Amino acid sequence: MSTDLDVLVPAWLTLPDLAERLDADISRVRGLVRDRVVVGVKRGERTTFQVPEAFLVPDEDGGEQVLPTLRGTVVVLGDQGLTDEEILVWLFTPEDALGVAPVEALRAGRRAEVRRIAQALPY
Repeated sequence: MSTDLDVLVPAWLTLPDLAERLDADISRVRGLVRDRVVVGVKRGERTTFQVPEAFLVPDEDGGEQVLPTLRGTVVVLGDQGLTDEEILVWLFTPEDALGVAPVEALRAGRRAEVRRIAQALPY
C-alpha cells in the first residue's frame, strides 16, 4: 500500500471495529464492503483490511452510520477506472476546485460538486 494513505487518512477502522461502531454484526459489515458502501485497503503490521474512520457520521439516533453519499461517489470513481486505493487517495487529497478533500466536502453535504469533479477525472 502507498504510504500516501498513511499520511492522508488520519484514522482507520478494522472491520470488527466498524461493526462495533455501527452496532452491526460482522457479516453486515462485510456486505457493506462487498456492495461498495465503503472501501478500504489491507494495511498495518498484520495487513488487516481497514476503512477510514472519516466514512462514519452521526445518525439520527445518536449512533453512527456510513456517510450516505459515499457509495454513489465510490461507484462513480470505480466507473472511472480507479482502484480502491486510488479511490481512497482521491477522496482524502485536497481538491483545489472544492477547497477541501472530497471526503470533507461529502461530509459537508456537497455531493453534487464532488461527483461532478469525479466524473471529469482523466483516468
